[in-house]
Amino acid sequence: MQDNVKVAVIQDSSVPFDAGKTALKACLLIEEAAQGEAELVVFPEAFLGTYPKGLTFGSPVGTRLPEGREDFQRYFEGAVEIDGPELRSIEESAREHGVFIVMGIIERDGSTLYCSVVFIDPKAGIVGKRRKLMPTGSERLIWGFGDGSTLDAVDSSLAKVGAVICWENYMPALRQTMYGQGVEIYCAPTADDRDTWLSSMQHIAMEGRCYVLSACQYLTRGDFGADYNCVLGDSPEHVLMRGGSAILGPLGEIIAGPVFNERTILHATLARDTLIRSKLDFDPVGHYARPDVLSVMVDREEKKAVYY
Repeated sequence: MQDNVKVAVIQDSSVPFDAGKTALKACLLIEEAAQGEAELVVFPEAFLGTYPKGLTFGSPVGTRLPEGREDFQRYFEGAVEIDGPELRSIEESAREHGVFIVMGIIERDGSTLYCSVVFIDPKAGIVGKRRKLMPTGSERLIWGFGDGSTLDAVDSSLAKVGAVICWENYMPALRQTMYGQGVEIYCAPTADDRDTWLSSMQHIAMEGRCYVLSACQYLTRGDFGADYNCVLGDSPEHVLMRGGSAILGPLGEIIAGPVFNERTILHATLARDTLIRSKLDFDPVGHYARPDVLSVMVDREEKKAVYY
């Protein structure tokens, strides 16, 4: 990690089901963060491609309704491909402003959607991708499962950067996998806006002795159109996701946030010296580990349905 890294966490909403407009909005947010001298910017889960909060896709247990298939078609067409024009525009913005981007997306690959995170280097473009290993609850209906081939943290000129998506942060072995790679800036794009989320982020910061950047959308019913089949309410003012984004230090200290019920950008400067000092009494994969008793095995092979 370089001596100091200036970071920003975006708390804002997608333009639901419109990846092109969301990409344009993201570029404006990147520019705004860069004006605040940010070198690394983290966006929430599913920012580019939409988090469909409150949508059931017409799928009660035992049957699928036609209108749910229409909802899925709309969602599918609003997702993005890794080599598509939306992410190319984000790459151009990162290059223009000299900013490293960590962004939650809904990735379309063939006929399957994945909840993913992309890492975009200002010079090299997309340098990594994480697919969510375990979609939560009804997310499993609309998103495929990632595998171990995308678990790598990313080396950048700023720091070792990793991403763990939403409730993956409750998977101890996955957290340990990130710590084992020496992650210094641990990004947690999420859709969890509960009060309890902050305590989890503090625990991870202390457990991993790393910086934690948690990004959640601020999303209202009004961000969606009138034809959105939301079961959580129809009032445009109804808040579907209230944010709670935060930046934490390696001893669990809150550096910025949490902020609720507004659109904002959190800024902070992260110091390498603080990371080193935090390791005095704890290193989860070093002097405080007991690999003779406990270890984690990671299968990093890409899994395919058909091998030739």
